Amino acid sequence: MEYTSGNYEAFARPRKPEGIEDRTAWFVGAGLASLSGAAFLIRDGQMPAERITILERLKLPGGALDGIKEPKKGFVVRGGREMENHFECLWDLFRSVPSIEVEGASVLDEFYWLNKDDPNHSLQRATVNRGEDARTDGLFTLNDRAQKDVVRVFLATREEMENKRINEVFGEDFLRSNFWLYWRTMFAFEEWHGALEMKLYLHRFIHHIGGLPDFSALKFTRYNQYESLVLPLYRWLLDQGVVFHFDTEVTDVDFEVTPDRKQATRLHWVREGATGGVDLGSEDLLFMTIGSLTENSDNGDHHTPAKLDEGPAPAWELWRRIAAKDPAFGRPDVFGSHIPETKWESATVTTLDRRVPEYIQKVCKRDPFSGGVVTGGIVTAKDSAWLLSWTVNRQPHFKQQPKDQIVAWVYSLFVDRPGDFVRKTMQECTGEEITQEWLYHLGVPVAEIPEMAATGAKCVPVMMPYVTSFFMPRQAGDRPDVVPEGSVNFAFIGQFAESGTRDCIFTTEYSVRTPMEAVYQLLDLERGVPEVFNSTYDVRSLLAATSRLRDGEELRLPLGPLARRLLERKLDPTEVGALLKEYHLLPED
Repeated sequence: MEYTSGNYEAFARPRKPEGIEDRTAWFVGAGLASLSGAAFLIRDGQMPAERITILERLKLPGGALDGIKEPKKGFVVRGGREMENHFECLWDLFRSVPSIEVEGASVLDEFYWLNKDDPNHSLQRATVNRGEDARTDGLFTLNDRAQKDVVRVFLATREEMENKRINEVFGEDFLRSNFWLYWRTMFAFEEWHGALEMKLYLHRFIHHIGGLPDFSALKFTRYNQYESLVLPLYRWLLDQGVVFHFDTEVTDVDFEVTPDRKQATRLHWVREGATGGVDLGSEDLLFMTIGSLTENSDNGDHHTPAKLDEGPAPAWELWRRIAAKDPAFGRPDVFGSHIPETKWESATVTTLDRRVPEYIQKVCKRDPFSGGVVTGGIVTAKDSAWLLSWTVNRQPHFKQQPKDQIVAWVYSLFVDRPGDFVRKTMQECTGEEITQEWLYHLGVPVAEIPEMAATGAKCVPVMMPYVTSFFMPRQAGDRPDVVPEGSVNFAFIGQFAESGTRDCIFTTEYSVRTPMEAVYQLLDLERGVPEVFNSTYDVRSLLAATSRLRDGEELRLPLGPLARRLLERKLDPTEVGALLKEYHLLPED
């Protein structure tokens, strides 16, 4: 397997691997990683679809990419996915998946046209004083010391950032900046999360630094991620003949391990209370999704808090059993044994009349019933004790959603702190109480909040114990390689597998990249996996980011006026001088 860029390999089709008709493939889990892996086996590996089996403990596919309507509770989305134009593997996949919305189009076509016609951007990123504009004005407010912190982390080696927390490598000046406010609420970073992940994100999205304050860097689907991404992919796989078994919990995997060879030999499962399994030969492929950010999620309702489930977590227990069999299979407890540091809570609020949408419109400055971009991403209540953020995507967010309702998504980073209105932690709150806290920060008059929360909306809170587990400080070897050295027939996929690239987790891209690497490597396909977009090596992206991080302030050279003028005169007729002026780092003539 190799990594490539450009359309020479992107448009090429690999030749059919010898003997592929006689091989089988098994997937543990039916999240985006497994669905993508199955698609790559069919499209690029040319494996007969009926020889591919996907095993899932739940009753439906999609994993963390959910979006459902619970009959008695209401609409539920545990989280939303922010996408961009340089998710190379994701778009490589969805160019081949037919849209279920637009006849004759792919999912990529549909997504591209949607975001071309209705580009995303936020008109108000943050509020204070109960719905007033926080006047962040698109500024990062990074002083010299904070800028030096960013540069130091950016230039550091990966090894220097291993096992360190963000607040160990960034000082208080950085942590008080608008940049950190934008960053932490957009990506769900906490100060105790890993500095290595922060570094990888800086490199991965350096070309979008300028779009952080107003979310112009982002693109979103028409509906929730289940209906817009998972459902068309799932239907296509069914049409091809892929076999799905739901209500099937994989409990263990047997391996034959020698110093130079590793083979999966048997898969164990429990299906509808009965134990079962399958023996695996060296030609039978096994793709395992390990860990889970949504494992043990618990839904409350409008009158019931969501519970924190710290009990046995099947996905994590499976990884622990597997990891005990070889050091190359990772260290799951680095990620899955820190619930106080990895939990947070979200809530889906459905409005029931016109009162709440009027306050939404005051903040986002758009009609939420227009069908187009509404908030353009999250709005953060900067002075919220919970550090509460909320978003309204294009409506309707669900196809079943009545036209006079709005579905909003709310989440908080500090679920253990008492709120500003309800005086309870988010973790203790019912959906109605979470709605009250949200309405308070929307600017609803205090006297009207209780009644409006009780009759004007329905809220489903969701507590997720492991949702930021992949952000915990780590080092090399904590996550297993996608295809461990010596493996002949198995791979690890998903957010807790180690890609061979500098890509970062908590993205749909990573969930597609790892199975693509797995399929291409195990089948030795004659096509390159798209490399991560190389903006971190592009001098234009670096200069643009430097200018934005300085809030447009020109570079201050440590020279006297005469020496400065002489240097600028030397730079003026050069490409370097032209670039520095183009990105406003030196004054124009």
